[in-house]
Amino acid sequence: MASNANAGAGLNLGKFAQATELRQRIWFTLGALIIFRLLSFVPLPGIDPVALQQVVSTMQDNTGGGGILNVFNTFSGGSLERMSIIALGIMPYITASIVVQMAAALSPTLNAIKKEGESGRKKLNQYTRYGTVGLTIVQGYFLVVGLETMGAAQGVQVVVSDSMMLFRLGAVVSLVGGTMFLMWLGEQITSRGIGNGISLIIMAGIVAQMPTELIQLFASGQTGAIPTGYVVGFLLLFIGLIFGICFMERAQRRVLIQYPKRAQQRGGMTQEKSHLPLKINTAGVIPPIFASSLLLMPLTVAQFMSGGVTDTSGTGNELLLTITNALGRGGSLYLLLYASLIAFFCFFYTAVVFNPEETADNLKRYGGFVPGIRPGERTAEYLDYVLTRITVVGAIYLVTICLIPEFLSTQVGIQAFVLGGTSLLIVVNVTIDTVSQIQSHLLAHQYGDLIKKAKLKGGGQRR
Repeated sequence: MASNANAGAGLNLGKFAQATELRQRIWFTLGALIIFRLLSFVPLPGIDPVALQQVVSTMQDNTGGGGILNVFNTFSGGSLERMSIIALGIMPYITASIVVQMAAALSPTLNAIKKEGESGRKKLNQYTRYGTVGLTIVQGYFLVVGLETMGAAQGVQVVVSDSMMLFRLGAVVSLVGGTMFLMWLGEQITSRGIGNGISLIIMAGIVAQMPTELIQLFASGQTGAIPTGYVVGFLLLFIGLIFGICFMERAQRRVLIQYPKRAQQRGGMTQEKSHLPLKINTAGVIPPIFASSLLLMPLTVAQFMSGGVTDTSGTGNELLLTITNALGRGGSLYLLLYASLIAFFCFFYTAVVFNPEETADNLKRYGGFVPGIRPGERTAEYLDYVLTRITVVGAIYLVTICLIPEFLSTQVGIQAFVLGGTSLLIVVNVTIDTVSQIQSHLLAHQYGDLIKKAKLKGGGQRR
């Protein structure tokens, strides 16, 4: 049955003031996140900000708040709508790292590199960096060309540079530099700060957008655009989802593991017992992110190809308009495909990150076994059976968390991606992970103090 882990229970937070290294790590992390926020206001050279704002507003109106622009803009902390040097955010690195991880699980060559230990990990990280550069170049080029197309369709000159090719080259180089700097900054946070740097950067971008969306929500309630009861109900749902995510992300299925009996010094035999924790949501936030990007990409590509024109004067425009309407955010087809893709990626990514055969072999090597299950192949089949059952629960949980805000926001007319399920999943997951690391540092500091006291007392007794 599922259990809820309560990490860090009983820790003395009064030791926080004495943990000098921990405070330094926290200050370093905060400083790095401040640098990230400042970079989001540094625009690309050769952009007219007034014309840019007009184009972005029109595009958001055409997508109904559901285009891929809004997704990437949220993850980058509003950098995309300002067309800053970090407009693409850290998402190219995330995509490249996920592709490399999946390739390492499916390709025998990359899997062999992965098993080489630290050297193999460095090679895969280098492949991820190369992939990040390639993806940023491609995405940056289409972003710049799409921006020019949208501006031309509205009769607005967004680019103030005389040479269009020179502007495109400078913009792509700036976007590549911005994304690579964020990747380096995230790695520095991971090694010298607290928490996972890449995840903290994404969370910082989402949190930075939350006050704006909350203000817009309250303003809509005051003006009567949205009934006050709907606003209150949406906020209560928002709080309830946070508590639900906190519970489910800590939920585990603990598989009992026993080891052979061993002789004690005083005679007799003892048998060691342990647990293999299997998370209910092994895939984390990967399924919603992949599903959102895969569904929203055709809609945005169709809008870029049509230049933002929504008339039906030609066959091409009619086809693009049909695609736009069919995949519009909040529609029946959109919700059905969204739920299906979340469930698919939940099972797929879980199969990538957890290998029952490898786990069963490791248990057999160290003499561990599941009571009543034969070691080896039968243990792998049992672990696969248990993992499949809890993954069904995890998939239902992810679909519910992601679809409830989508459905209600569409019915009520609240377009708040930041307050949706995907954003909440990221924020809550990263917060839980960061708090757990802080608790681990505090626990290590307390143990260090106990060891020092024990040594002092032991030295005094010897004298």
